[in-house]
Amino acid sequence: MSPDALVEDITHLLEVWVAGWAGCRGYETRKEGRFPAVLRADKTGDWEYFAHNPSDAEFAELAAKTSEAPTRILTILSNDLARYTFLANEHRLHITSASQTMMIVDMETQDAEDPWLSDESLKLSTSKSGGVHYAEVRSGEDLAASGRVCVVGTTAVFDKIVTEPAFQRRGLGSFIMKALAAQAFEHDVENGLLLASLDGQKLYSHLGWRSISGVLMLSTSSDQDGDLSVD
Repeated sequence: MSPDALVEDITHLLEVWVAGWAGCRGYETRKEGRFPAVLRADKTGDWEYFAHNPSDAEFAELAAKTSEAPTRILTILSNDLARYTFLANEHRLHITSASQTMMIVDMETQDAEDPWLSDESLKLSTSKSGGVHYAEVRSGEDLAASGRVCVVGTTAVFDKIVTEPAFQRRGLGSFIMKALAAQAFEHDVENGLLLASLDGQKLYSHLGWRSISGVLMLSTSSDQDGDLSVD
């Protein structure tokens, strides 16, 4: 499925992203009504529910499920965040994040070749485990940058793209993305998906990615971590 076709069916796009994101992290998934849910066993030990533009009735059902425990999270994809902010207040849910965005890229625009590190003190290593591709850059024993990608059908889902603080502003975020893209091209990929933090959006836009949906994270607790892209 091409990027444009995937965006036209964004409910399916959400399912693909959740499958890839959960695959990257080894999470269990299930359906809650017509929407996906993920058991975040390594973080909250509870369920996170995902939905794209749910109806008021669907939102109420998901909000009720979320409200059963303070460790549960409801994540809404929409370009009408004001509507869901209003509904969240109606159902007594706190907003834990409203700054992330779902982004997509046509993989034909990405470089299929392994990138080259100009700094000889840095070394790239790649690996694959359980269908997930990993990339790390190290300076000696110190981790400088890392990321992972999982392919679902013809979509490469990128996750946990992290540059350690001591190595930032050296182009390593772009390098990791290119290294992961090269690994993803071992498969027949047509598009890439990722959830981007506010800082990450600048990097990915520079690499040709475009935003397709806002993201609103909700919980009964105001202390929940609000960054799905790296946490």
